[in-house]
Amino acid sequence: MALTLVEKIAARHADGLAPRAVMRAGDFVSIRPRHVMTHDNTGAVIPKFKQIGATAIADPSQPVFAIDHDIQNVTPKNLEKYAKIEAFAREHGIDFYPPGTGISHQVMVEQGYVVPGALVVASDSHSNLYGAAAALGTPVVRTDAASIWATGVTWWQVPKVAKVLLKGNLSPGVTGKDVIIALCGLFNRDEVLNHAVEFMGDGAANLPMAARMTIANMTTEWGALAGVFPFDQVTVNYLRSRVGEFTNPKRPGTRGPQSRSGYTNADIDGWWDDRSELSADPDASYAIELDLDLATVVPHVSGPNEVKTMVSLTEMERKHVPIQKAYLLSCVNARFEDLHDAAEVVRDRGGHVAKGVEFYLAAASAEVQAKAESTGDWQTLLDAGAIPLPSGCGACIGLGRGLVEKGEIAISATNRNFKGRMGDRDAQVYLGSPAVVAASALAGFISAPKAFADRAAGTAIRRAPSKPQSAGSVEIIAGFPSSVRGRILFVDKDNLNTDGIYGSKHTYRDDMTPEEMAAVTFENYDPKFNTLYRRGDIVVGGLNFGSGSSREQAATALKFKRIPCVIAASFSETYKRNAFNNGFVVFECPELVTHLRTTLTNRAPTTVYDRVGDHN
Repeated sequence: MALTLVEKIAARHADGLAPRAVMRAGDFVSIRPRHVMTHDNTGAVIPKFKQIGATAIADPSQPVFAIDHDIQNVTPKNLEKYAKIEAFAREHGIDFYPPGTGISHQVMVEQGYVVPGALVVASDSHSNLYGAAAALGTPVVRTDAASIWATGVTWWQVPKVAKVLLKGNLSPGVTGKDVIIALCGLFNRDEVLNHAVEFMGDGAANLPMAARMTIANMTTEWGALAGVFPFDQVTVNYLRSRVGEFTNPKRPGTRGPQSRSGYTNADIDGWWDDRSELSADPDASYAIELDLDLATVVPHVSGPNEVKTMVSLTEMERKHVPIQKAYLLSCVNARFEDLHDAAEVVRDRGGHVAKGVEFYLAAASAEVQAKAESTGDWQTLLDAGAIPLPSGCGACIGLGRGLVEKGEIAISATNRNFKGRMGDRDAQVYLGSPAVVAASALAGFISAPKAFADRAAGTAIRRAPSKPQSAGSVEIIAGFPSSVRGRILFVDKDNLNTDGIYGSKHTYRDDMTPEEMAAVTFENYDPKFNTLYRRGDIVVGGLNFGSGSSREQAATALKFKRIPCVIAASFSETYKRNAFNNGFVVFECPELVTHLRTTLTNRAPTTVYDRVGDHN
């Protein structure tokens, strides 16, 4: 029976199934992940763990704590939270990486927690990055993390799997960031929404590990639950380069044997011998197959404020879009190779950051920064006027120094440019590669590092034949309401992200009351929402409602607001998981959304619809 790699990995980590049991897309399964990572949100998971009555960690080798989000915040309150997380880790024997070690996802791969064929989850949506190492990395939510601590397992539905065939080679100067921007822009009609993506082909084999990490990471923004690269010689070479480089989380800064992470050359040899079990079967079936000819990819930028809107650099240069901020940081593009690309642009062009531009720089980890310092790349960027920040998330999540201000325009090597995420909601943020960011910082406007000729992308789409399904009946459980009545608040936006529903500036405030959380819903999307809202209103959204971050508050805040349910054309699977885990009901009904869009005139960002036939 032919299986995809995702189906094989799911079966390897299924709990309570017979050996050699087969898992298929759509199956619900209890999974026992190799590791579960939490970062600053560990502070919110700990009380959930205690609320369910748990007193002991089921498997202390499973959780990993890596602090990275709000590390520039040195207020006594935040430092106290970090101290409590570290104390909890010490009490329960959990690996703990303190602020300054690096961004959590980089740490997970760098320190050997992610290995081929592993299922590694994190309470963060960019756990997709782990797929670069032929693992299945996928997000869970805070409630899931607490249950995994307590029991070692959680529930999961094996997703549909998409095959992305990458062909050929990238042209000189084209990077992994350009590939994922192209994929997000070219296939922007939910082709891979809530799928796991398997990258294959000679083009995938030609991509180095840094490019794979970038592409796998941003499959999140593409709408996917995971992005997985094959276990091949590129993977092996990377793994061998890490042997002996793992640090000891119990004694930060030291190297030595690890009981919970890391691997040896013998481990790598064993995985290679077993690579047929760590690869998709040649005749495996996929829900959809997409092709991209890498030779046709040229650098573009995404935006403004939309990941799936792609604009060529040639067009951007014609527009001469000035910038006030530039960012080279985040889990998607702050590795050594990214810093090197940016430094090479500075060396080639010479000069200094343009007047009126602030260029912020943070490495993905302390180890990455040390390597960049040893080669001179770090100093080259500082000499050009880059402003260094500690290894962490910072401005990417809208925390710390250098946020975009009202009316400003920024170019960023981060993975998200959602309105209000990196600062003021009335700023504009574009995404580009590290080389584009460096070139733009020097020029003072969005600029290409070298001339690229626009060309048509070589793409193809093949869909699996759809199978007709008979209408089913649903038994309503006693006590569950059979109907809900209320006005509709139509939030007319596809891909409405969690930053729009619940802003990043509130996400790591663990002291907010339910009433305070309810009061700030949708403020980044539509400041008028809360003046229009009446208790009992039903929110109706567009396609892929709740995309982006895995933050739980984007669901719980609506529950606290006494919104009975959300109806949308489709949902991010992670948003649905947050909703269901917290007793908040969501329904998919694309026909209702189509009806509202064809019926209503003069639609606003939020439109009140309170009766059949209301056309206002």
